[in-house]
Amino acid sequence: MNKEYYDAVTKMEEMGVDPEYIQGWEGGYVHNPKREEQRLTEAYEAGYEDGRARTTENFDKWVKK
Repeated sequence: MNKEYYDAVTKMEEMGVDPEYIQGWEGGYVHNPKREEQRLTEAYEAGYEDGRARTTENFDKWVKK
């Protein structure tokens, strides 16, 4: 198990990050292909790019209010 991945996902869930962002981040982190075009959202795409970059710095921008 990848501790960095697990810790990041746990932190996002605890913070209340948008689930679309989380799904994007998870997919980007493990280098899955993006969703089909009609299912892309702004949150998903931002998460995907952050996951690919393996950054955890933008989670707070996607906390659901």
